[in-house]
Amino acid sequence: MIRITARIALDERDIEESFILASGPGGQNVNKVATAVQLRYPIDRAGLPEEMRARLEALAGQRLTKDGVLVITGREHRSQERNRAEALDRLVELFRRAAVAPKKRRPTRATLGSKIRRLDAKSKRSAVKRMRGSPGED
Repeated sequence: MIRITARIALDERDIEESFILASGPGGQNVNKVATAVQLRYPIDRAGLPEEMRARLEALAGQRLTKDGVLVITGREHRSQERNRAEALDRLVELFRRAAVAPKKRRPTRATLGSKIRRLDAKSKRSAVKRMRGSPGED
């Protein structure tokens, strides 16, 4: 079991991994060896609370299929083991980010001092621009 929070854990047996050919430079190694890993995890099996599931779906974006399967691909490294570890870390990190509820925004008001400073700056700027104009008739 992979621990996400005190109450939520992912079962490692639900993670399907398949190895695919990596793209990009790497010479013959890239053409012969399937080093990139693709992790697939159905988020229904995680037993997430509804609000956490909604945050996870928003964070996952296009990595979430219509069937509710989260797909993470790791292809940064030249070995299967390092790619597997990186993809698993990214999967866990995604779940941990979804577990943290965003803080509620409390609207604040501008202080009296900041209002006065803003109006003073505006009047000074206005005076500078007024002085640039042509002199009026006497």
